[in-house]
Amino acid sequence: MTSTVVNGGISFWYADDGLPAAREPLPGDATADVVIVGGGYTGLWTAYYLKKAAPFLRITVLEQKFCGYSASGRNGGWLYNGIAGRDRYAKLYGRDAAVRLQRAMNDTVAEVVRVAAEEGIDADIVRGGVLEVARTPAQLARLRAFHEQELSYGEKDRELYGARETAERIRVADAVASAWTPHGARVHPVKLVKGLAAAVESLGVTVHESTPVAEIRPGHAVTPYGTVRASYVLRCTEGFTASLKGQRRTWLPMNSSMVATEPLSEEQWAAIGWAGRETLGDMAHAYMYAQRTADGRIALGGRGVPYRFGSRTDNDGRTQRETVEALRGILVDFFPALAGVRIAHAWSGVLGVPRDWCASVTLDRATGLGWAGGYVGSGVATANLAGRTLCDLVQLDSGQAGATELTGLPWVGHRVRKWEPEPLRWLGVHGMYATYRSADRRERVSHSMAPSRLARLADRVAGRH
Repeated sequence: MTSTVVNGGISFWYADDGLPAAREPLPGDATADVVIVGGGYTGLWTAYYLKKAAPFLRITVLEQKFCGYSASGRNGGWLYNGIAGRDRYAKLYGRDAAVRLQRAMNDTVAEVVRVAAEEGIDADIVRGGVLEVARTPAQLARLRAFHEQELSYGEKDRELYGARETAERIRVADAVASAWTPHGARVHPVKLVKGLAAAVESLGVTVHESTPVAEIRPGHAVTPYGTVRASYVLRCTEGFTASLKGQRRTWLPMNSSMVATEPLSEEQWAAIGWAGRETLGDMAHAYMYAQRTADGRIALGGRGVPYRFGSRTDNDGRTQRETVEALRGILVDFFPALAGVRIAHAWSGVLGVPRDWCASVTLDRATGLGWAGGYVGSGVATANLAGRTLCDLVQLDSGQAGATELTGLPWVGHRVRKWEPEPLRWLGVHGMYATYRSADRRERVSHSMAPSRLARLADRVAGRH
């Protein structure tokens, strides 16, 4: 069923909405007040809020390909309130600080929806929330623990469902329970990033595409076409950070792969439900994520080849055949009624993973260098919070405004050690995901509520706990 799959071409989202019109590259040396490296969600949201707050600022965005080429145009379209590193921040800075961070993420979902409406961005947004299912006894134990943990962080409006209530929402084979939060929405990633880029330009921000930045240093963003000098240089490159000089081991570019089905018939949708358009995930260690698209497909993702040696990244999202087959297997395992459905498109992208798996935002006041990222796959909403936070940090540092709630969040200023050199990096990541998959297989056959010890071993290798 994969012989006619459109493989790569950046992502299905671009096949659906079309490539953007090209913007001009940097014409030569230039100056600005703020230069932002990276034209994805983080860079564009930062530019948007800075220009809104201080219209007089000269802001330049430099993008190596075109806005949304990387993770912002390839993700699963999960606009939700998850943030990487919250539990670690609770240990480092106290429970109250982590609760404030979680509350900010809850509000961020509504903020993205608000701005999209205000700017006239039609990104197929449906606020159906997030539904995460458990399909084994061990997954059920994790789901219940996860639900209680989220309640402890102040999310009082989430719900826990048994097998019957879960099936009333969506009929996932073998689902024994699920947890639902209203703090989530389905989005079309490319429509969102295109609309955001247009909104930024309409505010007067200069955007140069086809302009790769080779090096960032205080006051300078260096490209093959010239250098942009600015008081603030903000790195918003997420999974492509390793391509910058001196950043090879800063954030690991982790691969995630996706498939999109052909449009389903009304009878097929009737067989599986999903009328609420929730984004869908599970409690496996090697988890899946999915959405029901506006044109009636299922877009589903998970880990394929998790990491390329030397922190390499792909060019166009082409995905290995065995990964496409594995994702199709997940689709049919979840929805046996879709055994005959054709996979229409497959693609891959990279996400940024810090060594401690914690997203962060930083502005070094001594150098004017700032950065945000390390979202570990939860970047669609987190990038908005990061952009607002970078905006507030620049305004604070420049004396244009005082400290805010965002500048006091515990992820601000967080730093972490670099990843190990090769081949340790490659061996560790591939070994970790092989172990997670083995743990999932064992849990499927053991019928025990106790989590596999293999998963705990993989967590220790990863540095996640």
